[in-house]
Amino acid sequence: MPQKVKFSSASGSHFYATVRSRVDQFFNQHQLSRHANTHMWGKTVFFLLGFSGIYLLMISNLLPIWMLLPLSVLLGMFSAFVGFNVCHDAIHGALSGNKKVNKLFGFIFNLIGANPYVWSITHNVVHHTYTNIPGHDEDIEVAPGLIRIAEEDEVNSIQRYQHWYAFPLYSLASLSWVFRKDYVKFFQKKIGAHQSKHPRLEYFNLFFYKALYYFLFIVLPLLVLDISWWQFLIGFLLLHIAEGLTMGLVFQLAHVVEGTHFPMPNETGQMEEAWAEHQMRTTANFATHNKFAAFFLGGLNRQIEHHLFPKVCHIHYGEISAIVKETAIEFNLPYHENKTFLSALRSHFLTLKKFGKESVVN
Repeated sequence: MPQKVKFSSASGSHFYATVRSRVDQFFNQHQLSRHANTHMWGKTVFFLLGFSGIYLLMISNLLPIWMLLPLSVLLGMFSAFVGFNVCHDAIHGALSGNKKVNKLFGFIFNLIGANPYVWSITHNVVHHTYTNIPGHDEDIEVAPGLIRIAEEDEVNSIQRYQHWYAFPLYSLASLSWVFRKDYVKFFQKKIGAHQSKHPRLEYFNLFFYKALYYFLFIVLPLLVLDISWWQFLIGFLLLHIAEGLTMGLVFQLAHVVEGTHFPMPNETGQMEEAWAEHQMRTTANFATHNKFAAFFLGGLNRQIEHHLFPKVCHIHYGEISAIVKETAIEFNLPYHENKTFLSALRSHFLTLKKFGKESVVN
């Protein structure tokens, strides 16, 4: 089992204190809430209406069968967008200052097939603390043994081709999440170094809401739609391939690109740098000036700001990014950024290729 990791309290601590102070000053000077503003609530309504509207239209049995295929793809993408824009902020406590409101919108995670409680552990606690640390950050573990992204990862000769087969594997992420991942993580003794001990209510929630999802997205469509089982299966797979590929690409482009580090603690579990400095070395932004990405990706294209300020609603990341970047330069810390989605995609491809070639050499 991985040992507990501790970050240095000396190196880099002044950076975080400074950038946090400057961001606090920004919100105070402009009299802004750190949570959702009118624009953010508008986005929330748009994505929730889009998701529910597409679903209800599909199960209405009013459409010709050929229209169900593109709608399946669109529903998959909107499932990912709801997760990015609404649930992600809510589970972080960033959507609203009211915990009950955050819990309500975090509940929607169940309706896209994922468990919010498990996510709060694997993502909020483990990934945000131990970002890109092999053996600890399970968010970056995609098909262990098949995908190698760090020197410490298991070596397999097939990995020489991983830059080609990784993307089809990403498209399976949603299917894995719905049918496997949450169960595996929930019943692991440890997630990274985090000891798993769950309240009894969460056992009920896991199985009840998974069953609800299976009913809404498998049983009900088969009952009400005038289609055969194999036609349904094609649509269901298309939905999850679209959702999985959307999720997989966004998550990977934020941490597995050229320049980002995958550091290991020493024998005693001590990291050589402070937590905030670690975040700057392991995280990357992409397409930061693209309005389309800003609207649809829920701030996940500005991962640096998100990792430093996870309880700030993503709607504000664009405004505080200049503060973060200037402070990083001032403290001689990296600010990894790919200007476009395609440049980030190319960087990820080259990173996969690099580690794939190294597996052959090793």
